[in-house]
Amino acid sequence: MGKKRVITKGTSSQTPKTKTSSGKKKKAVKSVDSGRVYIKVSFNNTMVTITDQNGNVITWASAGSLGFSGPKKATPFAAQKVIATVAEKIAKTGPFNVDVIVTGVSVGRDSAIRSLINHGFNINSIKDATPVPHNGPKPKKVRRV
Repeated sequence: MGKKRVITKGTSSQTPKTKTSSGKKKKAVKSVDSGRVYIKVSFNNTMVTITDQNGNVITWASAGSLGFSGPKKATPFAAQKVIATVAEKIAKTGPFNVDVIVTGVSVGRDSAIRSLINHGFNINSIKDATPVPHNGPKPKKVRRV
């Protein structure tokens, strides 16, 4: 049914302390010298992911995860707050020498990159990886009335 406790005189009825059954140690925090910052800005949201050079995600944040809702997620202010959150998460471990890869078209692009510089990141390169259509599929026939 449950653990039974024997209460003796002079002791309180607090639960006894037990050791964890897993017995695993915490992972040692690795400091990363260089990495990549992926900034995805759209008309609906702003997302920032920081990875190491191999592509393993260190941390991420988005405007929606910070509590912005609706059209406020795509503003330059939201982009600044997302960068501030990510910089706070990796303040001890790094990376601080980063390559920036920006995807999407929205007003938060420039403010996100400026905010990276203001938070002490050394930017090695900036790459625009926005997909551009090459003519696309054949359009529909013109409607005749």
